[in-house]
Amino acid sequence: MSSPNSQPIYEMKPQGWWERVMVPKLICTCCGQPEIMAVRSQVVPLADGDVLELGCGGGINLQLVEPAQIRSYSGLDPSPRLLDASREAAQAKGLQADIRAGIGEAMPYADASFDTVLVTFTLCSVENAAQTLSEMRRVLRPGGKVLFAEHGRSPDAGVAKWQRRIEPIWKKIGGNCHLTRAAQTAYQAAGFTLANAGSRYMDKTPRPFGWVEWGEARV
Repeated sequence: MSSPNSQPIYEMKPQGWWERVMVPKLICTCCGQPEIMAVRSQVVPLADGDVLELGCGGGINLQLVEPAQIRSYSGLDPSPRLLDASREAAQAKGLQADIRAGIGEAMPYADASFDTVLVTFTLCSVENAAQTLSEMRRVLRPGGKVLFAEHGRSPDAGVAKWQRRIEPIWKKIGGNCHLTRAAQTAYQAAGFTLANAGSRYMDKTPRPFGWVEWGEARV
């Protein structure tokens, strides 16, 4: 039995066929749509210094980074198939890259390793969002920043009601993707201060899936 002060141990879980094969295809197809790329473009080009991208799978954000601003690039993602695509994208971009399999709740990096943590459309799918945010704080250097963009819980009661109804099925289809997590609120609860924050519904997107929030978070 665990002691009252023991901490849970977070490890990568074995993936079934759907997670291994279909979820990577869904991510590469859906997460690169023009409406989502427009949101990414508001935060990704601001990454600089030693950069860690959490949920780097597919290399989607690498087309938006500014290589001249980046000293080193590290990426973390639990999907082997998506990691291969990330390595190819980093090589094509000419980046010094360290891309590994892993999860946000237990990042394999030393304290204060990065100037920027980049996380887009990823906090929705981690097992424990609070633990992942704590890990972001741990690996950031003093003065560092998290650049984030996420979809999540709508501020409109009617839309939020549909999100709660859809979420149990959607999580099974979309690799544990939640529709009801509020990104900006989560960062503030984790002790971050927000800057350059914004939110809106994406164009041409059903509202239960279309509410997005972005910003810069600093400790």
